[in-house]
This record gives sequence, C-alpha cells and structure tokens, in this order.
Amino acid sequence: MSESRPQVTRRTFLLGLTAAAALPVLQGCFPLVAGGVGAGAAMVADRRTSGAYVEDEGIEWRAASALRDRMGDAVHVNITSFNRNVLLTGEAPSEAHRAEIERVVSGVSNVRGITNEVQVAGIASLTSRSNDSVITSKVKARFVDAATFGAHHVKVVTEASTVYLLGLVTRREADAATDVARTTSGVRKVVRVFEYITDQEARRLDGQRSAGT
Repeated sequence: MSESRPQVTRRTFLLGLTAAAALPVLQGCFPLVAGGVGAGAAMVADRRTSGAYVEDEGIEWRAASALRDRMGDAVHVNITSFNRNVLLTGEAPSEAHRAEIERVVSGVSNVRGITNEVQVAGIASLTSRSNDSVITSKVKARFVDAATFGAHHVKVVTEASTVYLLGLVTRREADAATDVARTTSGVRKVVRVFEYITDQEARRLDGQRSAGT
C-alpha cells in the first residue's frame, strides 16, 4: 500500500530541509546555522526552551570561530550543541590537535559538557561528507515513517558513517530511535549522546510547547 498523502508531505519536507542544511557542510569545515522560518519551526517543536535553543546556536558559532582562529584549516570539526552539551565530530591530524580542539571549545562561554568524538585521521573528502549527509537524511526520513516517537525530538549527526543521536528524550524514545538508526542502510555505528528525561517530564515539556509557553 502506498504512503498516505500527509506522510509523504512530511517526509518530502523533512528531506528538503536536511538537504538544504547539508550544503554548508559540503562547502567548508564548520557548519552554518540556518535561520528564518525553518529555524522558527524547529524551535517550536523542540523540547529545549527557546533560550536554550538560541544559546546552543550561539555556542556553535562561538566555538567554530574560536577553532578557526586557533587552528585554521588544519582540522575539520563539526560542532553540535544541544542543551549546552557539545558534540565534537570530524578529523584532526594528531592526538595533540584533538586535545587542543576540546580545550578551545571548553573555554567557550556557557558550555556545560563536551563529548569529543573527533578522530585522529586525514580530513574527510567531500564525497565522504556528502555520503554522511545522505545517511542523515535517510535516518530522519525513517524516523518519520516509523512514527513510534516524535522525530523532531531527536537530532541526527553523521560522521564517517557513524550516526550520533542527541536530544531530550525518554529511555523508550532513545531505544526506538537507536533501533531505526542502526537498521538504516549505510550506518556503520550508532552513538547515543542523549540527555534522558522521565515520561512525566516529557509530557510536561510537550504540553508546554503545544500551549506555546
């Protein structure tokens, strides 16, 4: 049976947003933040407060700028901040560079914690980064198709075919998202970088967002 029209619409929209967001990654070492209507819609659906959402965007910009000033093109680092916890992915030429990346980012204001997944390796090719963007798109689309949890509650980052999952989620949501991601074609490994909340807290946060508070 073919997909219902609403599901196809959501999936097409999600794929379009993901493809658009991937373009800056393919053009440089540091991700750019998309603004406008897309960012506003994402903020409304997010379990983070609007203040935390904006602060995470600021952390990513400040960390990217600090790394660019300190290390230039010697490293390729993707910076993802979620609720002020920062995930670092990418490549560095040595362990010393990897440690320096973490040191620089830890000095950025309002950073609560760091998960350093930067690999000591040569800088990834554009082909590899493009493949990672495709994997991210597939995982997000399958989240929507699965319809077993709120797809917008889980942030997906892919680096060298390893999928990192972030978000304010319950254990049930985390397990469901992990199962979908690990069974997606092209995914080599799944790493959970979640911040866990109770079912009661999830209902409270979702109720607040629905009420627009």
